[in-house]
Amino acid sequence: MEKLRQPKEVIVAYNASGAARAASLGFVVVIVDVIDMSTSAEAALENGAFLVLGASPDNTKLPFKVDPYKIGKFAGKMAKELDTEIIVVSEPRCGSHEQMLNSCQKLTEGIKESGAAINKVLPNLGAEIANMADFQRKIVVCVSAAGGVAFDAAWQVHHDVVTGTIARTIKTKGKEPARKAAQRAIDLAQGRNIAVVAASANSLEDVLGAHFIAQTIMEMGYLNS
Repeated sequence: MEKLRQPKEVIVAYNASGAARAASLGFVVVIVDVIDMSTSAEAALENGAFLVLGASPDNTKLPFKVDPYKIGKFAGKMAKELDTEIIVVSEPRCGSHEQMLNSCQKLTEGIKESGAAINKVLPNLGAEIANMADFQRKIVVCVSAAGGVAFDAAWQVHHDVVTGTIARTIKTKGKEPARKAAQRAIDLAQGRNIAVVAASANSLEDVLGAHFIAQTIMEMGYLNS
């Protein structure tokens, strides 16, 4: 008798708690924080970043684990192996350089502990960061109170976490950002379950974006492959 295949799932989850829970169940996690963390991440990736991570700001208090210091050490290790530098994208987006650094001291401590160098600290402005730095082969860490926290929470469980957006960037428009996010998730999942996470359930653009990316994954035939 032919053995039945275990069906794949594509679900939508909400908030950092949903990201952590989905990761604990073994789902590949896609973080959607349209304004602006995952859009900043998309801008970095399409301009040559080798890897984009998310991290929680300092002093985040949650009933589950986040550890920006650990993410900083990992980012630094990757940067050293690749002989490259790190770009930190931080908040407050309209704050000074010192204010942006103050919100992510745990992350930068981890980076410094690894011996890697920070190339630039940029505000979390979404697509506009593409014009603010040279992202080629850089490791980018986006620190934010929504998408950064959700990414961090899932990443502490396993490292199969990526970002996605529905917002246009300098190089993409229309449905293309969602298709790129969907393909990124499919390539990483390799037949495993996928959870698309709206970083904030209180953000309509995150909720709509997560549902649209999940629908795009299904329309690309992932559940039937």
